[in-house]
Amino acid sequence: MPEPRPRISALIVARDEAENLPGCLASLDWADETVVVVDAASVDRTEAVARSLASKVLVRDFDDFAHQRNAGLALASGDWVFAVDADERATPGLAAEIRDAIQAPDSGPVGYRVPIRSIVLGRPFRFSGTQHDLPLRLFRRDRGRWVGTVHETVDLQGAAGQLYAHLTHRTIPDMHTFLRKIDHYTTLEALKFHREGRPHRLVDLTLRPVWTFAKLYLGKQGFRDGLEGLAFCALSGLSVAVRHWKHRELIQSGRAS
Repeated sequence: MPEPRPRISALIVARDEAENLPGCLASLDWADETVVVVDAASVDRTEAVARSLASKVLVRDFDDFAHQRNAGLALASGDWVFAVDADERATPGLAAEIRDAIQAPDSGPVGYRVPIRSIVLGRPFRFSGTQHDLPLRLFRRDRGRWVGTVHETVDLQGAAGQLYAHLTHRTIPDMHTFLRKIDHYTTLEALKFHREGRPHRLVDLTLRPVWTFAKLYLGKQGFRDGLEGLAFCALSGLSVAVRHWKHRELIQSGRAS
């Protein structure tokens, strides 16, 4: 008798993603199950949409991203887990490559890195977006677990390979979303610094934002992404200053996180 085909669980964490979830889940209709972890702070129809379209739904108070994803991991039943964000889409080519990859023998990789192509402010980015990122998004369920509070990563117990078809990331559709994300993520990052007892440094407010802009706009040739590239690189530098300013405020106020 042939061995059964490995099963895949697609895992999404979502907060106020009622508009993005249907498209994301539709791009994952080839997965054996879809698990959505909904941030309890969502104020739109994210939970209702998830319950109507996903296989399993968990509503959970947000503490950090790693715990959100690990809560979904505990619900998943597939042999492999494929992690995506609600504003990402799996292309048909990526779906086919994943199905082939998980058929590899037990001696093969236990996880895979996946390229991402970004659409920022309505423009496909070729230079200053995430086109050089290769996050680990596919792994055997029993061989990986997320770690980290803000920019979480998978702690993989074994070797990782790389896929070549990409995820499409429809991030930052408009300026309102961009500014909202900056406010949300810089708060989480500042709290993380404060918990770790990191000292505030003047260089983080003065030089690091400039360096971030230069790295993206000149080093990664963000100027070739047009006006949207300029906005992305400039606001990315600004976000560095904002997170360190918030960190400074936390230290000065003496508030415990």
